[in-house]
Amino acid sequence: MTNEELTLNVEKALNEIRPFLNSDGGDISLVAIEDAKHVKVRLQGACTSCSLSISTMKAGVETTIKKYAPQIETVENIA
Repeated sequence: MTNEELTLNVEKALNEIRPFLNSDGGDISLVAIEDAKHVKVRLQGACTSCSLSISTMKAGVETTIKKYAPQIETVENIA
């Protein structure tokens, strides 16, 4: 998979979860993909101060990204 295809797949994953974040006043953006294994994202809006943001990252964001791009090993929120 090329870097471009990987980026497109990660963006597809983010687009799938974005409506759920938007409904709570939040959003998410892709910051970087490093070594085709590590994704860095930024939670925005209400998600930055939400006590459930860690759960959202693990259960929602990371799971969805790995569904679209199984080679991804880690997903990290960059404040």
